[in-house]
Amino acid sequence: MPKPRKKIPATTNSQTLLAIKPKTSTEPVADLITEPEASPKPVERPKPVKKLPADIQKPIVQAQETGTEQQQPEKPQEQQDEQERSSSLFQAVGIISGTIRFNEYGKTLITLGNKEYPLYYVPNKNKRKAYDGLLKEMANTGEYNQRLIVYPRITHYPKKEQLHRVGFQVVGFDKGILNEGIAAELEDFQFKLCGLWQFIPVCQTPCITVLRNFTPERLDYIKREETSTLSKVNFMKASHVPVLWRDAPVRPFRFNPKAPKEQQGHASFVEIKARFLPSRDVFGFDSLVAPPADKPPKFFKARKEDKALAIKTIRELKAQK
Repeated sequence: MPKPRKKIPATTNSQTLLAIKPKTSTEPVADLITEPEASPKPVERPKPVKKLPADIQKPIVQAQETGTEQQQPEKPQEQQDEQERSSSLFQAVGIISGTIRFNEYGKTLITLGNKEYPLYYVPNKNKRKAYDGLLKEMANTGEYNQRLIVYPRITHYPKKEQLHRVGFQVVGFDKGILNEGIAAELEDFQFKLCGLWQFIPVCQTPCITVLRNFTPERLDYIKREETSTLSKVNFMKASHVPVLWRDAPVRPFRFNPKAPKEQQGHASFVEIKARFLPSRDVFGFDSLVAPPADKPPKFFKARKEDKALAIKTIRELKAQK
């Protein structure tokens, strides 16, 4: 008769299964198979199994590195920088205080220091109301010494030796009573200037170029068929405010016609407070509002072709008159 086979206890199989069953955690497989419970001696594994820990550890290390990147991601930082830029705007607004008078031609002038400067109203129905309100205030009270909220209006001329001309557009007025907004933020003769720090060909003093901020509504206006090229160019016209800023953290950009395009560089976007200097008809740096930025907020800029067509249209209109 054949000799009966010896049965292996079930507990032994159970222990063996527990010894080689992989865990669902992130621990390397090598740690799970080097401590067997079935026998006191280490079991010699086949050679292919020795390569298994290295193959498994590699993706585990990558996953750990990925987890580190998630803790300090680059994309959210870029999004944060984008949000900071989006909160910035091209802007040129300030406070002036002086005596207003009307000359024999009906023009409105204001005395700042020892000079007189023209006052204009902004070609906008809502902002025109501020100018009309100022006229009524002076007519009713007889008080011509006023504190005004204004945009600087700088006119440059083709010849470098011909100095620019300074004027101001009225967007509001108060007598020091308002404690909010620009009237509270700025002092008399102080301006907030936010734009591109650069030289322009027709001005020897570096300027902060203020462009038209981008909005979907303004884009719709520009794309309308009934909007003429001349209207578009005037709407997107930039303002170049001359600023004295000797210790600027970034140098003003200067275009070099002889340098290749890839070596030109670009202007930095700066946000500062500056004071208007009537004695020199320029603005002097006062303080930084924010660090200079490499990229500006979104803006509108007229094309060269549109500018040329607008100039041609203006000449034709003058010839007809």
